[in-house]
Amino acid sequence: MKSQAFAERCRRLRLILSDVDGVLTDGTVLFLPDGRELKPFHIHDGLGIVLAQQAGLRVGIISGRNSEVVAQRAADLGIAIVLQGVRDKRSALRELLQREKLDPPQVAYIGDDLNDLAVMQEVGLCAAPADAARELREQAFMLTDARGGHGCLREFIEAILRARGDWERVTAAFGNAST
Repeated sequence: MKSQAFAERCRRLRLILSDVDGVLTDGTVLFLPDGRELKPFHIHDGLGIVLAQQAGLRVGIISGRNSEVVAQRAADLGIAIVLQGVRDKRSALRELLQREKLDPPQVAYIGDDLNDLAVMQEVGLCAAPADAARELREQAFMLTDARGGHGCLREFIEAILRARGDWERVTAAFGNAST
């Protein structure tokens, strides 16, 4: 990752978007006998989302699946942009950009599989978890050390906030944050 180019891209950002399965989760979907679904979310990603919001960035979700668990987690974290059941993520992104009056360079995206590739090609900054599909790892401006469901979104957000110079300010409430 080229630090100067990364920092320049980060300073333009207004919105960070994430896929769900394979990014916010490890891709595992558990179904209970009554049909309800369970998904494990990593707590580090949740705090990363809160820190991004405290830095003035909006955070949103674009997912190919519909899940009440995802809607609940998004509500818990104050995520207002929740697009689920999206078959064409590129079209959904373009509609979102128009509605929110954003340009592609103002948006970051992290995704893990082929249905995320089109979005990654459109936005100003993109990342992929360590265990993403090869095509996404090759497309990503940043490849996280963490695998999907193991804090990769937090890692991406932390890199963005550090590059923007926001990290120390948003972590000050936690004590003396390391630099």
